Amino acid sequence: MQSFSRGWNFLKQAWSMAFKDKDLLKPSLYALIVGMVISVIGIIPIILAAVTLGDSQFGRIVMGVLGAILMFVQFTVTYVFSAMTIRLIYGYLTTGDGRMDQAWDIVRRDFFDILTLAAVSTIVGVLRNMANSNRKNNVLGSILRTAMRAVEALWTEAALLVLPAMVIDDLNLKDGLARIVKITKENLLLIGISFVGVRWVTGLISFVFTIIGLLLALAIGGGIAYVAGGSTAIVVIGITIGALIFFSFVMVASLFSSYTSTAYHTCLYMWAREVEVAQTEGRPVQVAAPAPLAAALA
Repeated sequence: MQSFSRGWNFLKQAWSMAFKDKDLLKPSLYALIVGMVISVIGIIPIILAAVTLGDSQFGRIVMGVLGAILMFVQFTVTYVFSAMTIRLIYGYLTTGDGRMDQAWDIVRRDFFDILTLAAVSTIVGVLRNMANSNRKNNVLGSILRTAMRAVEALWTEAALLVLPAMVIDDLNLKDGLARIVKITKENLLLIGISFVGVRWVTGLISFVFTIIGLLLALAIGGGIAYVAGGSTAIVVIGITIGALIFFSFVMVASLFSSYTSTAYHTCLYMWAREVEVAQTEGRPVQVAAPAPLAAALA
């Protein structure tokens, strides 16, 4: 319960920053819109391959390759705009102003590194999908699926911390991973996701938004369809309105979760970084955390 309370306090502080500087939210919104467009475009060749090639071995290979390409592009989009958010938050916390021009400069500077991070995430995702598609009910299959879920969870958390290292300290993937491992071994990442329950809070809020969106969609869209009086056009309009309402709530929940998680990992890395500098210089390690994190720990 205390972890949830800390997560809630951090969330309030993180969104207080966003309300004071609206630029902090722009990359998360861009990521949501661009990601949706890419998903719609990317699913078309996969559907065409499924229809034309059927359930043949060659068809499965083609769909697997197309799916991996789509996954890579989606990861790239996510990391590009997350990198922008990290730079904006870093700028806001260090200078009081998150500047979009500096955020775009980071994307240009670190684009190749972002691509390598997306490539590794894609490999992990493909291996996870392969493990999940192995439906053999034997011990080896179960162990493989469990292991890949653990690897994916570990890599997802690592990527969230490596990205701030890339953006703030201008590190490539290899050096960024080495830095995260180093500061973790030296106990400089003083708190984890379980200590400040950001994931629990964002997960709960996303769930509530999704349920509200679903209920409103069914009530409004279903209500329109109910009073349609047999008119196909009105039924279609009702279903369309219901779908728009539902996906609007899902989009808001996704934006909410994406920004909050990025803000948390940025603050966490900034704190570990300052503690490391203090230790190197022989200063006391009671280094103040960035304001949103400090408020959560108070």
